[in-house]
Amino acid sequence: QVQVVESGGGLVQAGGSLRLSCEASGDDFTINTMGWYRQAPGKQRELVASSASDGNTNYADSAKGRFTISRDNRENTVYLQMDNVKPADAAVYYCNADGWVSRIDYGIPVVDEFNVWGQGTLVTVSA
Repeated sequence: QVQVVESGGGLVQAGGSLRLSCEASGDDFTINTMGWYRQAPGKQRELVASSASDGNTNYADSAKGRFTISRDNRENTVYLQMDNVKPADAAVYYCNADGWVSRIDYGIPVVDEFNVWGQGTLVTVSA
């Protein structure tokens, strides 16, 4: 069972910076993509940024030039550096990870795909 846990949310002033962290844990797993999503009240969850195992990154237009996603593959951790934060960035930020997990089923090695979400971390922005 793979789990991800976010940390680093909190209150930030508009124009300030915040760094979110997300660590994946479990047994015998390999991560493909890790990403950050956010959901503001009354809105749908949306992608903020993602980082694939091949090094490719993807950003929402609203995040480009202000947010930076990075990964520490040894620690199975992904970070989101948020700079020049705006009131519109206030939301619950969720970490997502997908990949593969290995197990033994009746003596036979099996590889399953996984896709997991964290519980979310709240980012509040003061004007």
